Amino acid sequence: MSEQPQITDFCAVGVNHWEATIDIRERFSLKKSQKKKLLEGAKREGIHSLFVVSTCNRTEIFAQDVTPQELIRLLVTYSNASLDEFHNYGFEKEGQQAVEHLFQVTVGLDSQILGDLQVVKQVKEGYELASDMDAVDGELHRLMQHVFRAHKRSRNETSLGEGAATTAYAAVKFAVKTFDNLKDKNILLVGTGKIGKVTCKNLINLGARKLTLINRTRERAEFVADKFDLQVADMEQLPEEIAEADLIIVATGAKEPVITLDDMKPSLLDPQFKVMVDLSVPRNIDPEIGEMEFVDLANMDFLTDVTDEAYRKREENIPLVKKIINDELTDYKNWLSKQKVVPTIKALTNKFDSIREDEYEFFKNKISETDKEKVENLTRRIVNKIAAYSIEHLRDHHESEQVTKVVNDMFKLETKARDE
Repeated sequence: MSEQPQITDFCAVGVNHWEATIDIRERFSLKKSQKKKLLEGAKREGIHSLFVVSTCNRTEIFAQDVTPQELIRLLVTYSNASLDEFHNYGFEKEGQQAVEHLFQVTVGLDSQILGDLQVVKQVKEGYELASDMDAVDGELHRLMQHVFRAHKRSRNETSLGEGAATTAYAAVKFAVKTFDNLKDKNILLVGTGKIGKVTCKNLINLGARKLTLINRTRERAEFVADKFDLQVADMEQLPEEIAEADLIIVATGAKEPVITLDDMKPSLLDPQFKVMVDLSVPRNIDPEIGEMEFVDLANMDFLTDVTDEAYRKREENIPLVKKIINDELTDYKNWLSKQKVVPTIKALTNKFDSIREDEYEFFKNKISETDKEKVENLTRRIVNKIAAYSIEHLRDHHESEQVTKVVNDMFKLETKARDE
């Protein structure tokens, strides 16, 4: 480990939609309890700064002061995937490449849907979970400030976020291409969580009128249905509702299929063409259903918006967003560089304060009780002002090891490394 923080301290490993198909991503997918166990396992191994992002399209670990091999071992241990699968489909990045990747993921440049609106929330969830478990150190905290600022700037200073850039939107557009018009189609939406709600809004905005909602917790479905004056059905009615529907979209967090072959039995009695869209990883629609002649089944690997006009407009903003990322990364690297002098600054202020306290202790018996507080405050202010000039000089010359050495030698300072 280097004594002072550097950009080379960071690394990232994982699998994502660029190389891994949905069945591979399923095996690497981590639910919240698995993420917690991974973070706890990392802490036991002496890894103190990391967080995990696990979405429909990626499971990735970002960390500091650790080797990619250690992270790969953690990922394989706490997921359902094998080391061979990682070597076939995974990636590993170190140093600036890893940090740039984190920026690109968060702003949506690395997403299946360019400028994805959901991914920043998923990165925040992973980061906040790790923070709550005290698994993120100061340098990574600071990096995330710049990462989230880059995302905010990409939305405020460019048009990357314009146009509905979500997988939910891509799913609805996929259906519209098949049916042309959603107004007279019977639509079933299973799952009314975050993605489900967005999907529901997109369906209504694109003309859907005959829409039924199903959720394991009926009250949640009713809450969404009341907003848009929609129908709600119980989970037990799922097979019959599928048989009646032209379009079925599933977006739940279940780890097992929500729609199975058994649920298709009523549909087999009178087969009618259906489009079924699975927005979940792991998949919530049994893949074998896609082999039925009357079913057109699409999962996350089928969804893209590259033919959409909104995509082309967002694509034009890529150079601007990359410039923002470069700006924020440069600022972060400058901050990192300044951390070289932090141990010297701390040692210097401690030295000055120690001298002040020694002199105060020597003279305090000669000072009246009423004046002691005034004298202490006065000496503290004098020392702080003297120290301020030295600290400013150190910060202005943080790249110069010679300046730091002169200050250390001049005041006989004892500096400590950041991890002591």
